Amino acid sequence: MTTLQNPQNPQNPQKLNLVVLDMAGTTVADGGLVERAFATAAERLGAAPESMPDMLDYVRATMGESKISVFRHLFGDETRAQTANKAFEEAYGELVDGGLIAEIPGARAAVEALREQGRTVVLTTGFARVTQDAILDALGWRDLADLTLCPADAGGRGRPYPDMVLAAFLRTGAVDGVRQIAVAGDTSYDMVCGVRSGAGVVAGVLTGAHDRAQLTANGATHVLGSVTELPTLLAEAGI
Repeated sequence: MTTLQNPQNPQNPQKLNLVVLDMAGTTVADGGLVERAFATAAERLGAAPESMPDMLDYVRATMGESKISVFRHLFGDETRAQTANKAFEEAYGELVDGGLIAEIPGARAAVEALREQGRTVVLTTGFARVTQDAILDALGWRDLADLTLCPADAGGRGRPYPDMVLAAFLRTGAVDGVRQIAVAGDTSYDMVCGVRSGAGVVAGVLTGAHDRAQLTANGATHVLGSVTELPTLLAEAGI
């Protein structure tokens, strides 16, 4: 049987030269802005105050999922869901513009280290493109990664579907097969997405929404304190 060789690294055909990273909770610290923006959006739509606690519980439980999917569940019909999603994106953008966002400590350096190792890095999000761009601009990250993707860039489906990871695979051409992809995120949905994509490493980080037990139960191959540990993990493993 002939072993397929990675043209970027013929000595190690299994090297994980494509790294797909989540943003909020993994590389970006938003300090609870998702909940604040959701509450603002729900109020704008006239949601009953007594329903807010249950809605916020659902938002917390589904961190990492595409936001429009969350609103479809909560508000039912597509028109209300789209209206809620637009209100959410506007509210979140206002908070970002107000300076209420920061990088996870060391995240920029981690991305730079991964790229210095010869790996292609893609940043993904469940937000709409306008919000993702606002975050990138606020942090000065427009040129940090090789590619940035939101659900609309991958056909409209966000996590837990594997579409954004597979879009990164197809659009970058960085590796020969999906087992040469490393995925990292802070939520169960990130882990499910990574597993469904066939990624060789699916790393959970403890800087966001879900804990070690949740990450492991949903397929994490590794659980890290933060994304800053990922370059060392991959380098020491020789992958």
